[in-house]
Amino acid sequence: MVDRSSRSEFGTRSPSGAGPQSADDGSSSPIVELLVVFVAVYALQWVTALIGVGLMAGLFVLAPPLSTNPWTIVTSVYAHGGLGHLLSNSLALIVFGWPVARATTRLRFHVFFLVTGAIAGVSQIVFTNAAAAMPLVGVAPTEGVIGASGAVFALLGYLIASNRLSASLASFVEVPQWLSALVFLALAVAVTLATAAPGVALLAHFTGFLLGLVAGRVRLLQVGSRSARP
Repeated sequence: MVDRSSRSEFGTRSPSGAGPQSADDGSSSPIVELLVVFVAVYALQWVTALIGVGLMAGLFVLAPPLSTNPWTIVTSVYAHGGLGHLLSNSLALIVFGWPVARATTRLRFHVFFLVTGAIAGVSQIVFTNAAAAMPLVGVAPTEGVIGASGAVFALLGYLIASNRLSASLASFVEVPQWLSALVFLALAVAVTLATAAPGVALLAHFTGFLLGLVAGRVRLLQVGSRSARP
């Protein structure tokens, strides 16, 4: 499918040509707000862990069955498994999230982050445990998921699919929908495998990145009409 009238969300210029035009005067604030939430939740994790590890897990770790502690579908997105995990996700959020935040509103950014992160975490639990239940597959079930990596990968996917170069290629090269889907899947698999490591929720990374690619392709976070100078 080709969208010859679409423009990239990134690199859009204001009528004066002074530079990128933000969809929200406080477009950078969602990043700062998320960083504050990360730190606050991490502090709460420490406090609750001192009271009891079970309490911390029950409040912040997404674990099967999902119906037991349903609030963890949300809280697990903002929690982290250690200081290194917190710092790496915070850095990735700044790098990948900042340009996305400048192209949309604060509310849309936060909703996108939460929804993609939650779906990524749930997919890790559901699909891994479904595979573990199959004979001869040899996959260990997932005991719990924690962290913002799925949402961060969604931001990366969105950034890749909706930048100026991607929009230009889509304008000049006619690509069938099925081929676009295969390219997205292949790219998601490649990026996921590149981050493979013990203890990493690969299915969450894959799901988040794929959701971001699809959302970026349809300009899900774009606000209002935008024009660009030739």
